[in-house]
Amino acid sequence: AVGMDVYLLGPMPTPAVAMLTRSLRADLGVMISASHNPYEDNGIKLFRPDGYKLSDSVEADIEKLMDSDMSKSLSQGREIARAYRDEEARTRYIEYAKRTLPKNIDLSGLRVVLDCANGAAYKVAPVALWELGAEVFTIGVEPDGYNINDKVGSTATEAIRAKVKEVRADIGIALDGDADRVIIIDEKGEEVDGDQFMAVIAQSWHERGLLLGGGLVATVMSNLGLERYLQSIGLSLERTAVGDRYVLEAMRAKGFNVGGEQSGHIILSDFTTTGDGLVAALQLLSVLKQIGKPVSEICSRFEKVPQLLQSVRYKTGKPLDHKLVVQVIAESKARLGAGGRLVIRESGTEPVIRVMAEGDDRGLVEAVVAEITSTIRQVA
Repeated sequence: AVGMDVYLLGPMPTPAVAMLTRSLRADLGVMISASHNPYEDNGIKLFRPDGYKLSDSVEADIEKLMDSDMSKSLSQGREIARAYRDEEARTRYIEYAKRTLPKNIDLSGLRVVLDCANGAAYKVAPVALWELGAEVFTIGVEPDGYNINDKVGSTATEAIRAKVKEVRADIGIALDGDADRVIIIDEKGEEVDGDQFMAVIAQSWHERGLLLGGGLVATVMSNLGLERYLQSIGLSLERTAVGDRYVLEAMRAKGFNVGGEQSGHIILSDFTTTGDGLVAALQLLSVLKQIGKPVSEICSRFEKVPQLLQSVRYKTGKPLDHKLVVQVIAESKARLGAGGRLVIRESGTEPVIRVMAEGDDRGLVEAVVAEITSTIRQVA
């Protein structure tokens, strides 16, 4: 409608859109996705020609433009551009993902359960793993437009955990709806979060001389155990605000090539410009093949420090500015001391305050979170 030719890719992972935007030399990449949320929560992700997400400020400018009168910008008659279907998009992405696995490694002999969350990777991820030699058992590969992330995927792992034990798989791989995050399930059916995942990749790449920046980038929500583990092997942890955007910004600014979130956003900038669940999983499978030990052993690099996260919904106002809340937060930080952490933040999408505390004393952590959340409810 504004004179730009459009290439329609069909259902594709968010990282595939980023990669194809770059490789096709497009001016803009557009992903319509509910991400890890229900189908009602569809949103839009925009990518620059180099495959990186647009900045917050540019997105804000676009929103202002959309709220204005755009009638003068619309094309008329022959100026209206065309839409094309790219029938090779899936194959392009599958081959790209496969090439991130070292040439001397295949996945033969591995029994893999793959959960595609009834989402964007339901066609590409099973094919990539199968072509690399894995025996693949799939769930969440029957999207109907409404069942994305519905009791499947990286935020609902009950189904894949049961399936891993049922078929005696070596590993389970749970993607979210747009496949930019991944949660691993070990052979016992236990969940491996993004912190343990990053620890494995960081150590492996460090030993092979591939790790850049002397450590990795994670958010304030990553467990203190990860930070202590990295320090024990001579690596550092750079923390950012919550959001893969901020992780990537820090990686680019400070020269790191591994970063991510506890929730499973894993960014490996040697390969990708955004989180890519399939590519990240392939790197872990590579380590699994090289070491030859069970996932439960490989992905238990550190003991987690007791951590508790609770969310408090409020109606109006700014509860965090209330003097009682300010006071209890200050007192809680003092009680946790230097060996603990307290992270309190407002959600960017809903009237919710998230309270996270961690420390070696589980009872103290629980007491601190209970007191803060109770005070917020009291004033909100």
